[in-house]
Amino acid sequence: MSAGNKKTVLIMKERRQVTQEVKDDLKFFVRAKKEILKALKEKSMTVPELSEVLNMSQDKTLYLLMSLQKYGFAEVDRIDDTDEYFYYKLKNNG
Repeated sequence: MSAGNKKTVLIMKERRQVTQEVKDDLKFFVRAKKEILKALKEKSMTVPELSEVLNMSQDKTLYLLMSLQKYGFAEVDRIDDTDEYFYYKLKNNG
């Protein structure tokens, strides 16, 4: 990166401040991602099982899990016997 580009980046950072709310949301996501991946490393789990382990609402757990699935960290393992819940696992064994 040239010196001129570095100055431009610094100027843009000064002009576009990231709110504390956005910073907090990112910290929460990173922490939750680590917890989900750690839980799935032990065994395949459903959303209700994960939410219980993480002490998080099922809708928030599902949202985070779908994000991890979208970006290739997790995948569907199988469906339960009652065809009600999917079991999720780490993709490529973590």
